[in-house]
Amino acid sequence: MAKRERYQNRIELLQGTLDLLILQTLQWGPQHGYGIAQAIQAGSSDVLQVDTGSLYPALHRLEKQRWISATWKLSANKQRTRVYRLTAAGRRQLVSERSRWQAMVDAMAGILSKPQTSQS
Repeated sequence: MAKRERYQNRIELLQGTLDLLILQTLQWGPQHGYGIAQAIQAGSSDVLQVDTGSLYPALHRLEKQRWISATWKLSANKQRTRVYRLTAAGRRQLVSERSRWQAMVDAMAGILSKPQTSQS
């Protein structure tokens, strides 16, 4: 897919959706920021791409809310990297966020699947 076409097909994330995606990604295991962005992109077949200008403020916000925690580690190439993990509170929040997301999906499906009626 050409870069221009990929950009045109990007989906803007609803507010709060990035938090859900980060929490879900961390449920699969601890990860550094770049790894989280890659997991979101790969898991969405390249439809969702999170830039660092959105990702890191979200990670800091989630850490402040104590839904995730972070520690510094040395990577395989001896670089310091911040590794994020889901906390118990984050797991509870993920359940809540997934429930809200499912309610939104169901509501949208109800509207989108309704037959169109003509207005007089």
